[in-house]
Amino acid sequence: MLKADRPTESDYEASKDQILVQLARLCLSGREQDVATYLQRVARRMRATNPEVAAALTTVLREAPTRMSPLKSVSAAPMPVDGDSRLPLLRIDASGVGRDEPILDDHTRGSLMQIIDERCHLDRLMEAGLNPSRAALLIGPPGVGKTMAAQWLADKLDLPLAVLDLSSVMSSLLGKTGINLRHAFDYAKQSECVLLLDELDAIGKRRADDSDVGELKRLVTVLLQQIDDWPIGAGLILGATNHPELLDSALWRRFDLAVDFALPDATRRRIALQRFSGGQLGAEVIDILVTTMAGASFNDIERHVMTIRRNAVVHGVDPDVVAVNSIRQLHDGTLVDRLAIADKLDHHGGFSQRAISGLTGISRDTLRKHRARAAKPKGA
Repeated sequence: MLKADRPTESDYEASKDQILVQLARLCLSGREQDVATYLQRVARRMRATNPEVAAALTTVLREAPTRMSPLKSVSAAPMPVDGDSRLPLLRIDASGVGRDEPILDDHTRGSLMQIIDERCHLDRLMEAGLNPSRAALLIGPPGVGKTMAAQWLADKLDLPLAVLDLSSVMSSLLGKTGINLRHAFDYAKQSECVLLLDELDAIGKRRADDSDVGELKRLVTVLLQQIDDWPIGAGLILGATNHPELLDSALWRRFDLAVDFALPDATRRRIALQRFSGGQLGAEVIDILVTTMAGASFNDIERHVMTIRRNAVVHGVDPDVVAVNSIRQLHDGTLVDRLAIADKLDHHGGFSQRAISGLTGISRDTLRKHRARAAKPKGA
């Protein structure tokens, strides 16, 4: 550590802004112990002037998680690892903290809010002799927001999100895979958390599937036992799958709630384009992209918009120009779809028939006929 980076008593004579800058420098350096040392000294300095903040800092330091015990505030056990690779069986995901609400349809949002409401009114449920949902299954194609929804749920419930790392759990020695799964669940049970079983179909496939060896079938039995033994106070289990048809029927029954995530409709594509573009795309261009990106997932939309923004910056051009030019790569739809895009481009203005023909792959003669039919009064 450079001498200039070492926290000293003189640091605490600095302004709050300077303390914040120093703390940011230490955080970005990745030296956790230096951050803790600095915060300890800040806490001591603040005892006389701001005892409440000093006490809060002391509590945070006492309960501070580490890489080997990321749920230290509620569990002193070290993170379980695979016996051979020594890779952690779980990872703690903090990327949902402060995250915007996922772009959800009313039905999906209602299902997730049901989970949140149950946890927020746990006492009422207990008084009525009821338990909250312990496990929910998130179902949908890739890129529609299942993982983001899990992150958002954990943030709303103020719980850490523990993600089962299948690459570590699936040991090269099949007999150890079930043991790894038990160790991961045992660790998560010691603390109140949201446990995400991503790509659940990889470990929860139907036991009637003759293509799998017996050990993998026994793994499903282990998974069923672990879900059955999950304490109410341990938090929430979320399973996520792109292939619900592959799941064992008994596993389906272990989930109190199934939440469907569909590909975004036009309304949600528009919201996603506005969010990902950061206000850099005009309303008319977003209209065009809403049409051209029918059938795209949120992940597809985000990647495409970010590519547009990067290209615009690199080449010093208007993002709207890059977006319109990108239609050539995006579009392979039916003639009806392409005509709808042509109408959008025509309405947007600034595009000749030659340009619209080039963007949509529709001949200029067809465009002229389409425009004439559109301009003809109804009933004429």
